[in-house]
Amino acid sequence: MEPVVYGQSTRPPRGDYARAAADYTCPQNTAYSAAEHDRYRRLYQRQSALVQAFACAAFIEALPCLGAQERIPDLQQINERLYPATRWELVAVPGLIPELPFFRLLARRKFPVTDWIRSPGEFDYIVEPDIFHDLFGHVPLLFDPVFADYVQRYGQGGLKAWELGACELLSRLYWYTIEFGLIRQGNGLRAYGAGILSSAGELPYAVQSPQPQRLPLQLARAMRTRYRIDSYQPTYFVIDSFRQLFNMTAADFTPIYEQLRGLPAWATDERVADT
Repeated sequence: MEPVVYGQSTRPPRGDYARAAADYTCPQNTAYSAAEHDRYRRLYQRQSALVQAFACAAFIEALPCLGAQERIPDLQQINERLYPATRWELVAVPGLIPELPFFRLLARRKFPVTDWIRSPGEFDYIVEPDIFHDLFGHVPLLFDPVFADYVQRYGQGGLKAWELGACELLSRLYWYTIEFGLIRQGNGLRAYGAGILSSAGELPYAVQSPQPQRLPLQLARAMRTRYRIDSYQPTYFVIDSFRQLFNMTAADFTPIYEQLRGLPAWATDERVADT
Protein backbone atom coordinates (compact mmCIF):
# COMPACT_ATOMS: atom_id res chain seq x y z
CA MET A 1 0.00 0.00 0.00
CA GLU A 2 1.19 3.50 -0.85
CA PRO A 3 0.35 6.85 0.80
CA VAL A 4 -1.55 9.52 -1.08
CA VAL A 5 -1.56 13.31 -1.22
CA TYR A 6 -4.65 15.53 -1.43
CA GLY A 7 -4.83 19.24 -2.11
CA GLN A 8 -1.72 21.32 -2.67
CA SER A 9 1.27 20.70 -0.42
CA THR A 10 5.03 20.52 -0.66
CA ARG A 11 5.23 17.70 1.94
CA PRO A 12 4.41 14.03 1.36
CA PRO A 13 2.27 12.22 3.95
CA ARG A 14 3.75 9.66 6.31
CA GLY A 15 2.63 6.45 7.97
CA ASP A 16 3.51 2.74 7.94
CA TYR A 17 1.36 1.50 5.06
CA ALA A 18 2.91 -1.97 5.24
CA ARG A 19 0.51 -2.58 8.14
CA ALA A 20 -2.58 -1.90 6.03
CA ALA A 21 -5.02 -4.52 4.80
CA ALA A 22 -6.62 -4.39 1.36
CA ASP A 23 -9.15 -1.80 2.57
CA TYR A 24 -6.32 0.25 4.17
CA THR A 25 -7.49 -0.47 7.72
CA CYS A 26 -5.15 -1.89 10.34
CA PRO A 27 -5.19 -2.77 14.03
CA GLN A 28 -4.65 0.34 16.13
CA ASN A 29 -1.04 0.62 17.23
CA THR A 30 -1.61 1.26 20.94
CA ALA A 31 2.07 1.13 21.95
CA TYR A 32 2.17 4.86 22.59
CA SER A 33 4.92 6.28 24.76
CA ALA A 34 4.31 8.32 27.89
CA ALA A 35 5.45 11.40 25.95
CA GLU A 36 2.91 10.72 23.20
CA HIS A 37 0.10 10.30 25.71
CA ASP A 38 1.15 13.57 27.34
CA ARG A 39 1.23 15.31 23.95
CA TYR A 40 -2.35 14.18 23.32
CA ARG A 41 -3.36 15.40 26.79
CA ARG A 42 -1.85 18.85 26.19
CA LEU A 43 -3.43 19.13 22.75
CA TYR A 44 -6.80 18.12 24.15
CA GLN A 45 -6.50 20.54 27.07
CA ARG A 46 -5.60 23.49 24.85
CA GLN A 47 -8.23 22.82 22.22
CA SER A 48 -11.10 21.99 24.59
CA ALA A 49 -10.66 25.41 26.19
CA LEU A 50 -10.90 27.13 22.79
CA VAL A 51 -13.92 25.31 21.40
CA GLN A 52 -16.24 26.67 24.06
CA ALA A 53 -16.17 30.05 22.32
CA PHE A 54 -15.86 28.99 18.69
CA ALA A 55 -17.37 25.51 18.11
CA CYS A 56 -20.94 24.66 17.21
CA ALA A 57 -23.26 23.51 19.98
CA ALA A 58 -23.49 19.91 18.77
CA PHE A 59 -19.72 19.53 18.95
CA ILE A 60 -19.45 20.95 22.46
CA GLU A 61 -22.26 18.70 23.64
CA ALA A 62 -20.68 15.54 22.22
CA LEU A 63 -17.03 16.21 23.08
CA PRO A 64 -17.18 14.32 26.42
CA CYS A 65 -18.10 11.19 24.46
CA LEU A 66 -14.43 10.86 23.47
CA GLY A 67 -13.76 9.72 27.02
CA ALA A 68 -10.48 10.13 28.87
CA GLN A 69 -8.52 13.27 28.09
CA GLU A 70 -5.20 12.36 29.68
CA ARG A 71 -4.14 9.67 27.20
CA ILE A 72 -4.69 8.54 23.61
CA PRO A 73 -7.93 6.55 23.64
CA ASP A 74 -8.51 3.03 22.44
CA LEU A 75 -10.78 3.31 19.40
CA GLN A 76 -12.83 0.31 20.46
CA GLN A 77 -13.75 2.01 23.72
CA ILE A 78 -15.12 4.98 21.79
CA ASN A 79 -17.00 2.58 19.51
CA GLU A 80 -18.83 1.23 22.54
CA ARG A 81 -20.46 4.66 22.85
CA LEU A 82 -20.54 5.70 19.19
CA TYR A 83 -22.17 2.65 17.65
CA PRO A 84 -25.28 2.70 19.88
CA ALA A 85 -25.65 6.44 19.23
CA THR A 86 -25.48 6.57 15.42
CA ARG A 87 -24.34 3.13 14.18
CA TRP A 88 -20.90 4.48 13.24
CA GLU A 89 -17.60 2.74 14.04
CA LEU A 90 -14.01 3.97 14.10
CA VAL A 91 -11.32 1.98 12.27
CA ALA A 92 -7.58 2.58 12.40
CA VAL A 93 -5.58 3.47 9.26
CA PRO A 94 -1.87 4.27 8.81
CA GLY A 95 -2.54 7.75 7.40
CA LEU A 96 -4.26 9.32 4.41
CA ILE A 97 -5.88 6.67 2.22
CA PRO A 98 -6.95 6.72 -1.45
CA GLU A 99 -10.37 7.99 -2.41
CA LEU A 100 -12.09 4.73 -3.32
CA PRO A 101 -11.38 2.83 -0.07
CA PHE A 102 -12.15 6.04 1.84
CA PHE A 103 -15.56 6.33 0.19
CA ARG A 104 -16.27 2.66 0.78
CA LEU A 105 -15.56 2.98 4.48
CA LEU A 106 -17.74 6.06 4.89
CA ALA A 107 -20.58 4.45 2.95
CA ARG A 108 -20.46 1.59 5.47
CA ARG A 109 -20.47 4.04 8.41
CA LYS A 110 -16.85 3.30 9.28
CA PHE A 111 -14.67 6.32 9.95
CA PRO A 112 -10.90 5.95 9.33
CA VAL A 113 -8.70 7.30 12.12
CA THR A 114 -4.94 7.75 11.71
CA ASP A 115 -3.34 5.96 14.66
CA TRP A 116 -0.07 7.92 15.03
CA ILE A 117 0.32 11.26 16.78
CA ARG A 118 2.25 14.32 15.58
CA SER A 119 5.82 15.06 16.63
CA PRO A 120 6.70 17.72 19.25
CA GLY A 121 7.72 20.09 16.45
CA GLU A 122 4.24 19.82 14.93
CA PHE A 123 2.40 20.58 18.14
CA ASP A 124 0.95 23.84 16.81
CA TYR A 125 0.38 22.83 13.19
CA ILE A 126 0.45 19.59 11.21
CA VAL A 127 -0.15 19.15 7.49
CA GLU A 128 -1.56 15.62 7.41
CA PRO A 129 -4.17 14.27 9.86
CA ASP A 130 -2.96 12.52 13.01
CA ILE A 131 -4.95 10.77 15.71
CA PHE A 132 -5.64 13.99 17.57
CA HIS A 133 -7.06 15.68 14.48
CA ASP A 134 -9.20 12.67 13.59
CA LEU A 135 -10.51 11.99 17.09
CA PHE A 136 -10.94 15.50 18.45
CA GLY A 137 -11.92 17.14 15.15
CA HIS A 138 -14.17 14.55 13.51
CA VAL A 139 -15.57 12.09 16.00
CA PRO A 140 -17.75 14.27 18.28
CA LEU A 141 -20.05 15.23 15.41
CA LEU A 142 -20.45 11.59 14.41
CA PHE A 143 -22.60 11.43 17.55
CA ASP A 144 -25.03 13.87 15.89
CA PRO A 145 -27.57 11.79 13.89
CA VAL A 146 -28.07 14.28 11.05
CA PHE A 147 -24.39 15.04 10.56
CA ALA A 148 -23.54 11.33 10.83
CA ASP A 149 -26.01 10.62 8.03
CA TYR A 150 -24.45 13.38 5.93
CA VAL A 151 -21.00 11.79 6.23
CA GLN A 152 -22.39 8.44 5.10
CA ARG A 153 -24.21 10.13 2.22
CA TYR A 154 -20.92 11.76 1.24
CA GLY A 155 -19.28 8.33 1.09
CA GLN A 156 -22.10 6.96 -1.04
CA GLY A 157 -21.83 9.97 -3.34
CA GLY A 158 -18.08 9.43 -3.54
CA LEU A 159 -18.56 5.94 -4.98
CA LYS A 160 -20.68 7.43 -7.74
CA ALA A 161 -18.22 10.29 -8.28
CA TRP A 162 -15.47 7.70 -8.71
CA GLU A 163 -17.41 6.08 -11.56
CA LEU A 164 -18.04 9.49 -13.17
CA GLY A 165 -14.45 10.72 -12.84
CA ALA A 166 -15.53 13.55 -10.55
CA CYS A 167 -13.64 12.77 -7.33
CA GLU A 168 -11.66 16.00 -7.40
CA LEU A 169 -14.86 18.04 -7.48
CA LEU A 170 -16.41 16.06 -4.63
CA SER A 171 -13.22 16.18 -2.54
CA ARG A 172 -13.54 19.95 -2.46
CA LEU A 173 -17.01 19.63 -0.97
CA TYR A 174 -15.57 17.40 1.76
CA TRP A 175 -12.87 19.96 2.43
CA TYR A 176 -15.24 22.90 2.68
CA THR A 177 -17.84 21.11 4.81
CA ILE A 178 -16.54 18.18 6.88
CA GLU A 179 -13.04 19.62 7.23
CA PHE A 180 -13.46 23.40 7.14
CA GLY A 181 -17.16 24.16 7.39
CA LEU A 182 -18.74 27.01 9.34
CA ILE A 183 -22.31 27.12 10.66
CA ARG A 184 -24.48 30.07 11.64
CA GLN A 185 -26.22 29.59 15.00
CA GLY A 186 -28.28 31.79 17.29
CA ASN A 187 -25.09 32.85 19.09
CA GLY A 188 -23.29 33.71 15.86
CA LEU A 189 -20.85 32.04 13.51
CA ARG A 190 -19.34 28.79 14.77
CA ALA A 191 -17.06 26.06 13.41
CA TYR A 192 -18.06 22.48 12.66
CA GLY A 193 -15.23 21.42 10.34
CA ALA A 194 -12.64 19.11 11.88
CA GLY A 195 -9.67 20.95 10.39
CA ILE A 196 -10.78 24.11 12.16
CA LEU A 197 -11.85 22.50 15.43
CA SER A 198 -8.53 20.71 15.89
CA SER A 199 -6.38 23.77 15.12
CA ALA A 200 -5.52 26.26 17.87
CA GLY A 201 -4.66 28.94 15.34
CA GLU A 202 -7.29 28.45 12.67
CA LEU A 203 -10.25 28.14 15.04
CA PRO A 204 -10.35 31.81 16.10
CA TYR A 205 -9.11 32.88 12.64
CA ALA A 206 -11.93 31.10 10.81
CA VAL A 207 -14.65 32.44 13.09
CA GLN A 208 -13.44 35.97 13.85
CA SER A 209 -10.74 37.19 11.46
CA PRO A 210 -11.77 39.80 8.84
CA GLN A 211 -9.26 38.36 6.37
CA PRO A 212 -10.99 35.28 4.84
CA GLN A 213 -14.12 35.45 2.73
CA ARG A 214 -17.12 33.55 4.08
CA LEU A 215 -19.73 32.49 1.55
CA PRO A 216 -23.10 30.74 1.86
CA LEU A 217 -22.52 27.15 0.82
CA GLN A 218 -23.29 26.58 -2.85
CA LEU A 219 -22.38 23.16 -4.19
CA ALA A 220 -21.02 24.30 -7.55
CA ARG A 221 -19.01 27.14 -6.00
CA ALA A 222 -17.42 24.86 -3.41
CA MET A 223 -16.67 22.11 -5.92
CA ARG A 224 -14.92 24.56 -8.19
CA THR A 225 -12.73 26.12 -5.49
CA ARG A 226 -9.26 24.72 -4.86
CA TYR A 227 -7.92 24.34 -1.34
CA ARG A 228 -4.59 24.12 0.44
CA ILE A 229 -3.67 21.64 3.14
CA ASP A 230 -0.70 23.57 4.53
CA SER A 231 -2.11 27.01 5.38
CA TYR A 232 -5.20 28.70 6.79
CA GLN A 233 -8.07 28.83 4.35
CA PRO A 234 -8.71 32.10 2.49
CA THR A 235 -12.32 30.99 1.85
CA TYR A 236 -14.92 29.31 4.06
CA PHE A 237 -18.46 28.22 3.27
CA VAL A 238 -21.29 28.71 5.77
CA ILE A 239 -24.42 26.63 6.40
CA ASP A 240 -27.46 27.36 8.57
CA SER A 241 -27.99 23.83 9.91
CA PHE A 242 -26.86 20.24 9.47
CA ARG A 243 -30.32 19.48 8.08
CA GLN A 244 -29.70 22.04 5.32
CA LEU A 245 -26.37 20.36 4.56
CA PHE A 246 -27.96 16.92 4.45
CA ASN A 247 -30.79 18.08 2.20
CA MET A 248 -28.36 19.77 -0.20
CA THR A 249 -26.69 16.43 -0.83
CA ALA A 250 -29.92 14.56 -1.55
CA ALA A 251 -29.85 15.57 -5.23
CA ASP A 252 -27.99 13.71 -7.95
CA PHE A 253 -24.70 15.58 -8.46
CA THR A 254 -24.31 14.35 -12.05
CA PRO A 255 -25.70 17.59 -13.59
CA ILE A 256 -23.33 19.65 -11.42
CA TYR A 257 -20.37 17.53 -12.50
CA GLU A 258 -21.35 17.99 -16.13
CA GLN A 259 -21.75 21.74 -15.62
CA LEU A 260 -18.29 22.05 -14.08
CA ARG A 261 -16.44 19.57 -16.26
CA GLY A 262 -13.86 21.41 -18.33
CA LEU A 263 -14.25 24.70 -16.46
CA PRO A 264 -11.12 26.07 -14.78
CA ALA A 265 -10.96 25.75 -11.00
CA TRP A 266 -10.83 28.88 -8.88
CA ALA A 267 -7.89 29.63 -6.64
CA THR A 268 -8.37 29.24 -2.91
CA ASP A 269 -8.46 33.01 -2.42
CA GLU A 270 -10.32 33.95 -5.60
CA ARG A 271 -13.26 36.28 -5.12
CA VAL A 272 -16.00 35.72 -7.66
CA ALA A 273 -18.77 38.30 -7.88
CA ASP A 274 -21.41 36.03 -9.45
CA THR A 275 -21.35 32.23 -9.38
